[in-house]
Amino acid sequence: MTDLPTSAKAIVIGGGIVGCSTAYHLAKLGWRDTVLLERKKLTSGTTFHAAGLVGQLRSNANITQLLGYSVDLYNRIEAETGLGTGWKMNGGLRLACNAERWTEVKRQATTAHSFGLDMELLTPREAQELWPLMNADDVVGAAFMPTDGQANPSDITQALAKGARMAGATIFEDTKVIDVEIDKGRIRAVVTDRGRIECERVICCAGQWTRDFAARFGVNVPLVPMQHQYMVTEPFEGVPSDLPTLRDPDRLTYYKEEVGGLVMGGYEPNPIPWAVDGIPKGFHYTLLDSNFDHFEPMMELALGRVPALQTAGIKTLTNGPESFTPDGNFIIGEAPELRNFFVGAGFNAFGIAAGGGAGMALAEWVAKGEPPFDLWSADIRRFGRPHFDTDWVRTRTIEAYGKHYTMGWPHEEHASGRPCRKSPLYEILKSHGAVFGEKLGWERPNWFADTLGAQDDYSFGRQNWFDAVGREHAAAREAAVLIDQSSFAKFALKGPDALAALNWICANDVDRPVGALTYTQMLNDRGGIECDLTIGRVAEDEFYIVTGTGFATRDFNWISRTIPEGLNCQLFDITSASAVLSLMGPCARDILQGATRADVSNAGFPFGTLRTIGIAGCPVRALRVTYVGELGWELHLPVEYAATVYSALMQAGQGHGLANAGYRAIESLRLEKGYRAWGSDIGPDHTPHEAGLGWAVKLNKNIDFKGRAAAQAQQQDGVKKRLAGFTVDPQIVLLGRETIYRDGQRVGWLSSGGYGYTVEKSIGFGYVRNPDGVTAEFVTSGAYELDVASQRVPCQVHLAPLYDPKMQRIKV
Repeated sequence: MTDLPTSAKAIVIGGGIVGCSTAYHLAKLGWRDTVLLERKKLTSGTTFHAAGLVGQLRSNANITQLLGYSVDLYNRIEAETGLGTGWKMNGGLRLACNAERWTEVKRQATTAHSFGLDMELLTPREAQELWPLMNADDVVGAAFMPTDGQANPSDITQALAKGARMAGATIFEDTKVIDVEIDKGRIRAVVTDRGRIECERVICCAGQWTRDFAARFGVNVPLVPMQHQYMVTEPFEGVPSDLPTLRDPDRLTYYKEEVGGLVMGGYEPNPIPWAVDGIPKGFHYTLLDSNFDHFEPMMELALGRVPALQTAGIKTLTNGPESFTPDGNFIIGEAPELRNFFVGAGFNAFGIAAGGGAGMALAEWVAKGEPPFDLWSADIRRFGRPHFDTDWVRTRTIEAYGKHYTMGWPHEEHASGRPCRKSPLYEILKSHGAVFGEKLGWERPNWFADTLGAQDDYSFGRQNWFDAVGREHAAAREAAVLIDQSSFAKFALKGPDALAALNWICANDVDRPVGALTYTQMLNDRGGIECDLTIGRVAEDEFYIVTGTGFATRDFNWISRTIPEGLNCQLFDITSASAVLSLMGPCARDILQGATRADVSNAGFPFGTLRTIGIAGCPVRALRVTYVGELGWELHLPVEYAATVYSALMQAGQGHGLANAGYRAIESLRLEKGYRAWGSDIGPDHTPHEAGLGWAVKLNKNIDFKGRAAAQAQQQDGVKKRLAGFTVDPQIVLLGRETIYRDGQRVGWLSSGGYGYTVEKSIGFGYVRNPDGVTAEFVTSGAYELDVASQRVPCQVHLAPLYDPKMQRIKV
């Protein structure tokens, strides 16, 4: 047995497809002293029993791009290594068997076209011609992706392992990692049962073992193992070797051809978690006992689609544990708790489809300090406090597994593990008819119903909350609303070098007087927007930072790790200390003045400032700022005062039309005003100049900051994409990802969509792209259409806000 090296540049833990892909790509990047350690044999964890379907389309453009990279890699890896992979680009077929599913499939086809993928819509007869084994009596339509395919998981992993060795990486099987040595927060070595290897970077791709292993070093990886079964038949007549993969979501099942027979599996609504008390010691190359009773409902659904299964011989019913996550997406990236500890795990039974691209992205992240593109929807930093509790993670993951093939409704909320984190006003708002959504465990009012106990009624059309949100929207525009935004993430940065740190990290100038608010982005070296937040200066050496609920972990991690070395300041997460009430609308000043003796006139309390005022015995940190386009304040106050202050404001609002409002009204209001949302309209792949936020970048000041060079170059050279607004007929529902056509040419897709009740139009935002450059004149000179569920509809383009409260007129 070959001796272990004494040192390595990077160590990959885990010899499944993701680990081998990561080692392969690191070696291709020139990291030839990469070492992969596998405690048993390659693929012996979960890879060897994967079904091997490779689909590409997801609702996120970059995740789709990552899966598309997998296909490109699988197309060439056999020729590169000489090892067979079982890869076949035989296409993928998806069925729709009712009107709502057909709408979903047509919207998926639009998304595919937005992202540059070829997805064809088929009639039932055309679908049956591609898949002659199926009964198509109930099929309404289908979609076909010609570049999807299937692979043999073990073979393709072995090919990646060989490619890694050919590029210089070293792979050691039967080598168990016992420990990771950490000194003062820095990784120093990996200790195995065969010796110690010095290194500074660890990439943990240990599948379902990742959560427990990473937790030993303070890293939280929210995944749990679930049982997943599929059946393999004996060969039978009528199964073509080039049969496409088939997904039949209305029957919860999937199929692929295998050696003249079929593989059939599915996602049951009542999944069974595995290893609740821990994975058994020594578990490898092991399957679970087949559970025929639990699989029987899947079989009955499949027989209705593929009658030939009634007489086909059953070779095996494979039951293998797979790692699943609370939101159904995989987990990738550098752990926020430990520098240079990277994770690639939780692939929700699509690890073969994602393996090639995930390994590429992880390798780039390790080698270059950032991913090749924005991977926020899979980023490990999307999780937060509830995800430290394995029972909560399991509860939510069971629901996510059961929804794998259910309808992907717009605005759908999870129901499990709730309520978890509650504002002090939760019960009060519930008594007023609040219908709550959830983000990072927080219960947040989405809308207010006329009757108690109301809930969302999902559809692809206007949903049951549409009129109620319209009333809240109108109250914000015409009177005032009160919104519980206690879930905002809130940080304090303190210390003698706090200003110097923030002025390096922030694109805007935060060197302003105590009491000033600054809206700013934080950029990466490419000029992309890593954070979008508000900063208030509360003392010479202290700043109050407010960002979105879902970005609590990510933004805290970005700020803390971007503080230049040697500066004396400390960052604290103080989210749970304060409740937040947002008072917004043209009557907001009158209402606030009725609840406080402080001067809240425009002269006494200008826009973009913060002050501490008194309301009902409570010291309130009031921020005059708005995300809805109206006069307003965010009122940040100690949680124990929340109910008292809420009551005082509601009393002061009597006679002024003050109403409760929720997050869906915020979304409608911000769309009309043209405010950007991080995670959809802006992110690491978008710059301030592309997003129309160049005014918030301090290029006219002699202050260096992270991303300045890229922002300056773009200011001089221009941009190749630019965010614009689009409006269409109010009967058309915009959700985001609709394709943008300019003069008949595809130029982008909508990053967000919704409805503007004041302008009475459906509104979307999206980037207009042109490799030769995009100017304001280029944007406004074109004739535009949107593809909505595979139908072209005319639209109007806008670069200015649709609503301006100062002018009291609509710009549509």
